[in-house]
Amino acid sequence: MGTAAAYSNTQVANISNELVMAHTPLVKRIAHHLIGRLPTSVMADDMIQAGMLGLLDAAQRYDTGQGASFETYATLRIRGAMIDELRRNDWAPKSVHRKARTLSAAVQVVENRTGRDARDEEIMAEMGISSAEYHKILRDSCNSKIFNFDDLGTENDPLSMIAGGGANPLDELEDERFRRRLTDAIASLPERERMVLSMYYDKELNLREIGQIMGVSESRISQILSRSYARLRARLSDA
Repeated sequence: MGTAAAYSNTQVANISNELVMAHTPLVKRIAHHLIGRLPTSVMADDMIQAGMLGLLDAAQRYDTGQGASFETYATLRIRGAMIDELRRNDWAPKSVHRKARTLSAAVQVVENRTGRDARDEEIMAEMGISSAEYHKILRDSCNSKIFNFDDLGTENDPLSMIAGGGANPLDELEDERFRRRLTDAIASLPERERMVLSMYYDKELNLREIGQIMGVSESRISQILSRSYARLRARLSDA
């Protein structure tokens, strides 16, 4: 290796190390924000470790000519690494995902029959379950769907799209179609569910913070969020 090439590689390594050191607090901030939205079985240290790997990857791959700031780019990589770690260690048994899909199917049946948003009591009647069983499904579904978009009726997980590498043109076209369908489905939700989704994803508030703003309990916000997932899944499968 020539002297110039060796010097250039050293410069790149130094810049990468500086980026990692400067943005380590970002990893902890993202990890603790995610932890506030996940089951208690998920450990902060595991998220931080996964996030640091994402930060290292971001520092090595970042290209100043791509338009986004390093912090924006790193945030996507860090969060993507944490999401991948959560998927590898999915806490939720298959029964949780199966019941969530059954719930969405019931929502779809009721809404196709009535032509309006399905009510809780109608969904329970369609499923033939008690109020206690229904709300348990909502609680479990909320926790698992925080990081699992597979049951929205597509294999194009939005988190994978923004956190992964480049896609081929056909994949990008399909991803764009999915984004449009998802945007339309969200716009069709009841106002309260749209508000909760906006605070949860756009403003990145946790369930407790949203509950304080809306004047209801954290468990109530969990139910609203789960119901919105069920509607989205039902409406996307109809699209």
